[in-house]
Amino acid sequence: MKGGRILLLLVCSTVITLGVFAAGPPTCPADLGGKCSGSGEWEGEFFPGIPKIKYEGPSSKNPLAFKWYNAEEEILGKKMKDWMRFSIAFWHTFRGTGGDPFGAPTKYWPWEDGTNSLAMAKRRMRANFEFLEKIGVDRWCFHDRDIAPDGETLEESNRNLDEVVALAKELQGTKIRPLWGTAQLFMHPRYMHGGATSSEVGVYAYAAAQVKKAMEVTHYLGGENYVFWGGREGYQTLLNTDMERELDHLGRFCEAAVAYKKKIGFNGTLLIEPKPQEPTKHQYDWDAATTANFLRKYGLIGEFKLNIECNHATLSGHSCHHELETARINGLLGNIDANTGDPQIGWDTDQFMTDISEATLVMLSVIRNGGLAPGGFNFDAKLRRESTDVEDIFLAHISGMDTLARGLRSAVKLIQDGSLDELVRKRYQSFDTEIGAQVEAGKGDFETLEKLAMKWGEPKVPSAKQELAEMIFQSAL
Repeated sequence: MKGGRILLLLVCSTVITLGVFAAGPPTCPADLGGKCSGSGEWEGEFFPGIPKIKYEGPSSKNPLAFKWYNAEEEILGKKMKDWMRFSIAFWHTFRGTGGDPFGAPTKYWPWEDGTNSLAMAKRRMRANFEFLEKIGVDRWCFHDRDIAPDGETLEESNRNLDEVVALAKELQGTKIRPLWGTAQLFMHPRYMHGGATSSEVGVYAYAAAQVKKAMEVTHYLGGENYVFWGGREGYQTLLNTDMERELDHLGRFCEAAVAYKKKIGFNGTLLIEPKPQEPTKHQYDWDAATTANFLRKYGLIGEFKLNIECNHATLSGHSCHHELETARINGLLGNIDANTGDPQIGWDTDQFMTDISEATLVMLSVIRNGGLAPGGFNFDAKLRRESTDVEDIFLAHISGMDTLARGLRSAVKLIQDGSLDELVRKRYQSFDTEIGAQVEAGKGDFETLEKLAMKWGEPKVPSAKQELAEMIFQSAL
């Protein structure tokens, strides 16, 4: 009982601390030599002392240089930057605080003033574009409420968003554009039971209005895709849930989104991002296969593709490679959230991918898919709680970009060597015979197959050569 009171006291203290931080008066941070003007505009660089990141090759010891990612290098007929199509995620890079369920924020970037004002939102946007220029990436992605503060009313929220988007349009010029935009339908208390699957029609209508506006600004900024992440589109218990009715509502919501996309002339791809659980016990877009089935049931195949997140794949009990291949063979692979989880942690840690073997398998799927355009890779990844230096933002992205670039190079070695493909071909070579071809063409009736089974007797099953396949893969890394 005493321990419970202490825990309650700690929780209350954390909440009060967060509230004070969120509501604190605007200040002009002085560290790193930065300062605020009288209008609240940041003067000088957001990342002073950090040059534009360049490719220096594998032998470089410079932490602020690419070792494997050479944007202009041509590989298999495409420039590396066109295979990758990297995008910076605004919510983690510029809104991530390092806070978690057990601790208050740890990151206080020098340009932050402790508010969620419009002036602060514009300052973050300027920091975003300086970072894009220095890291050498020409795409970014966002949630509506990440880039502009929520207002007291929907009208006020829309005005706030319009003001920040106008600045983003000016800053991105003609060379930068969003890889995708989306609406944040999971943080506000109104969405505690979901948006499109809420039991309250007023919430459903509000979610529709928010998606409508987010789709409009994504289109205005030249976005190439629009993402739906149903963070709370699911249930906590079936005892109070009409699953069939909620799924029907979600299907109708997606149909309305398709209709509005066409009405405004938005040619971007609509993407659904599967995730099994967290924060809900069960989310309706559990994995790639579940989501593909949902799209087929509601006649949405051809209107949507999938945004696969590697960390979500592992939470659903699959590898990232499995989810990518499931999406690819269904013609649904559209975009990849470039992150990973920790094998010893059971939740969504959103870490930057640093495992070269995982990156190689990811890039094998991308190559087999012919690339991802108009999708790409977005870094839905955050700095560790303990990484608190501004420079760490660069180090994390360089590491993630280099890992995927090295994965691309390893995947190319596997393909050009041909040994793994040949091993797979030989494993299925019995289906390259006349009867095998008939089976694959749907002409293998049971009566004919029964006669053949009796004629051939007990089949001889060859070794799968699993160890050899793993050796070939490892040799490419």
